[in-house]
Amino acid sequence: MFRIGTGFDIHRLVPGRRLVLCGVEFEFPFGLFGHSDADAPTHALMDALLGAAALGDIGHLFPDTDPEWEGADSIRLLEAVVALLRRKGWRVANADLTILAEAPKIAPRVQEMRERLAAPLGVPVDAVSVKATTMEKLGPIGAREGIAAQAVALLESVS
Repeated sequence: MFRIGTGFDIHRLVPGRRLVLCGVEFEFPFGLFGHSDADAPTHALMDALLGAAALGDIGHLFPDTDPEWEGADSIRLLEAVVALLRRKGWRVANADLTILAEAPKIAPRVQEMRERLAAPLGVPVDAVSVKATTMEKLGPIGAREGIAAQAVALLESVS
């Protein structure tokens, strides 16, 4: 049996924060605001995985009201989501992410991002797609006020 899930996340850009996308830190004058490291693409991926298994969302598992998750590394949270999926009889088949950002340039770091996600997902790198697009200077993302991401994930039953 297979299940598909989708996820979306958006965070605003602010000074004084690190910019982390798919577990990779970018040199950039702004970072994403959030309770954890605010890694929007990884958050979208976790929501896609949880949605495919009908297990809620990351806000339910890692509430921003809980100090335990303050500043949390989203790759570690992804590992916890994958462990939960395994306990429920699922494994990740593949994932596809799109990052929506005017800056920084994502393409030079895509391979590193794919590798960073593949390990906790337990899949080969060729089962993880990361791509980026701009918003052609439209809306808050186009005005460089934030970065968004959407993800699709396919789970396969192991039971």
